[in-house]
Amino acid sequence: MARTAGRDLVAPFPHPSGARAPRIPKEFVPRHVAVVMDGNGRWANARGLPRIEGHRAGEKSLLDVVAGAVDVGVEYISAYAFSTENWKRSPEEVRFLMGFTQEVMRRQCDVMASWGVRIRWAGRRPKLWKSVINVLQEAEERTKHNDLCTLTMCVNYGGRAELADAAAAMARDAAAGTLDPRRVNEKTVQRYLYLADLPDVDLFLRSSGEQRTSNFMLWQAAYAEMVFLDEPWPDVDRRHLWRAVEEYARRDRRYGGALDTPQAAL
Repeated sequence: MARTAGRDLVAPFPHPSGARAPRIPKEFVPRHVAVVMDGNGRWANARGLPRIEGHRAGEKSLLDVVAGAVDVGVEYISAYAFSTENWKRSPEEVRFLMGFTQEVMRRQCDVMASWGVRIRWAGRRPKLWKSVINVLQEAEERTKHNDLCTLTMCVNYGGRAELADAAAAMARDAAAGTLDPRRVNEKTVQRYLYLADLPDVDLFLRSSGEQRTSNFMLWQAAYAEMVFLDEPWPDVDRRHLWRAVEEYARRDRRYGGALDTPQAAL
């Protein structure tokens, strides 16, 4: 049984199919996976349901994918939960997403904490509901000693916004005389990002058939391998993550040969 912060952990619940994580040497498992959870609305529309029902259905997918990340040894997973562009959606959908984010964190924080998952938040404070910030910060505080896997909830997040905010902060420090503009380099920029210690993205995973980054983790994903799924997010589970991890391992020139186990059946 794994331990973190001096306490025993429980293993994530097994997948209903009985599928198990592929056995891949640690050095070939992506350390950081960024996930664009796309297709909730289309999933709901295809079933004649309101868009919000797609978001509700996507909660189980997030929990299962995090479980799969723990199972296979992914250390960091970043989920694009609400983008800076999502404010353009209908007021009704925005209100639902604000409330739903709080509900998900309250329901699932303890579950993921028991697996050894640390929860963090990345995004802008302006416009974001104070109640949402409070719930995210509470989750951060409750899980801060966990170190098996880190889930970053990207709420009111945008890659361009993050870089603009970093540039503004550097400009303020330069004006104050605490930063020499002549010595600014890539490491300097990294220090001014929302989570400066977040490692680069190794695997960028997006559901629902779209093949674009949609302004997610632009700096961190500069050299990421891209895997795009046809399935909408509510139809995604840990087996899709495992297949993406297998694909990532195959693309690694150091790896070569076949994987230790067959691909997880879907």
